[in-house]
Amino acid sequence: MLIREKLEEKEKIFLSPYATLSANSKGRLIYEEECPIRTCFQRDRDRIIHSKAFRRLKHKTQVFLAPEGDHYRTRLTHTLEVSQIARTISRALFLNEDLTEAIALGHDLGHTPFGHMGEDVLDNLAKSYGLKGFSHAEQSLRVVDKIEKEGKGLNLTYEVRMGILQHTKGQVNLKQCYSQRIADTLEGEVVRFSDVIAYLNHDLDDALRAKVIREEDIPEKVKTVLGKTHRERINTMIQNLIYNSMNSPELKFDEKVLDAIEELRNFLYISLYTNPQVKSENEKVELLILRLFEYFYKNPHKIPYPFNKEDKIIGIIDYIAGMTDRYAIELFEEIYIPKPWRFF
Repeated sequence: MLIREKLEEKEKIFLSPYATLSANSKGRLIYEEECPIRTCFQRDRDRIIHSKAFRRLKHKTQVFLAPEGDHYRTRLTHTLEVSQIARTISRALFLNEDLTEAIALGHDLGHTPFGHMGEDVLDNLAKSYGLKGFSHAEQSLRVVDKIEKEGKGLNLTYEVRMGILQHTKGQVNLKQCYSQRIADTLEGEVVRFSDVIAYLNHDLDDALRAKVIREEDIPEKVKTVLGKTHRERINTMIQNLIYNSMNSPELKFDEKVLDAIEELRNFLYISLYTNPQVKSENEKVELLILRLFEYFYKNPHKIPYPFNKEDKIIGIIDYIAGMTDRYAIELFEEIYIPKPWRFF
């Protein structure tokens, strides 16, 4: 028996009846021979980690645009924190940890430079040209299906692909978000919950570090129910979710904790996400992306392979969405900022 087959048999014995078994995967878009050592979900995880899009996450904004200081989160550290939280939950619920990890590591591969501001600008641009809009979740799926490996894609399994696509919370209100199941697999649901647990806690931690928020500003309900420290709040959310979801095909927080989480989210929206100090560079970001778009619209031949294989607008959006913050800034400067002529 191959090592992979032994691992698949182990899953059948030890995992929850609600877990997704590697042996039962719906497969890949293009057929491939199975690996003798790794399960299909392990292979997907490895492909994502070795992708160019994954490496670029280290220079993409989470909340604070190009912050000065080494301890602020980037899109890569956010992804790693989501993965850690999701793996903890999956292991405790006896779900497929490899599938969970693959989805978590791939869920933000399509995120734009400059965080959600970049996403909003590309969304408006796409709609202005008759497209349905831009979503980083859909773009993440597009990255693994059509952009990575010089346009060949990573050829991931159906379960990982759908988990990446379905990781977003869907509704603005968290109670609405968690009143229904969205993902095809329970592992996908774990990543969806873990994404929120991660960003609420690390965004608050970064805001406290940046002194945008003070400890005494945090709502009393949040401190009483979830905890007074970063560690306590994460532990409360994770443990509450686990204990309320054991032996169940659904994930859920209890009502008291969910109320406190919603309170924290509303507090961050007012105090951080719409804070004038944090958003002070947004107009510059919008101008930068619009000008880059205009340049490549007039010069589509400047878009490198594989981004110019399809419709021109889609190709430009693909290219800009894949940029890191610093590459977008450097490219803007190269195109639009005049350089002094040097005589030798």
